[in-house]
Amino acid sequence: MSELLKQPHLIEKATEELDRVIGRNRWVEERDLEQLPYVDAIMKETMRKHPVAVMLAPHLALEDCNAGGYDICKGTRVFINTWSMGRDPSLWDAPDEFRPERFLGKAIDVKGQSFELLPFGSGRRMCPEDLNMEEVFGLTTPRKFPLVAVMEPRLPTHLY
Repeated sequence: MSELLKQPHLIEKATEELDRVIGRNRWVEERDLEQLPYVDAIMKETMRKHPVAVMLAPHLALEDCNAGGYDICKGTRVFINTWSMGRDPSLWDAPDEFRPERFLGKAIDVKGQSFELLPFGSGRRMCPEDLNMEEVFGLTTPRKFPLVAVMEPRLPTHLY
């Protein structure tokens, strides 16, 4: 939310896309998401720059292997730092800037197939999508000064 507030033109672009694709007479549904590439790009850029967890769940090498030019011995515990991946200049142009456009027209998913963006991990230990995730246990970094959003209704009252 902070990134969008710092760049109001991003909110305008997302709102234009929502109005054009969805209109103002119904809620967005999951089936609509593939028709909302800019909203999708904002979500991916948010996960890239501000990952929910800095480190993914640790993995254990079951055998000697080589990953990314590094020799990893059997029994080594491997941690993946998603925070540093999201700021790696060899993966991202201007990584410290919030630019959703970097995802437009690119087939980068969040389910572990695109290794430059792994917000939920990858493989057998990635976040399962069929669990109710209403309450999550984990480490977070709360804002020093909480940011409060005030909703302004845009849809007809019968939808609220």
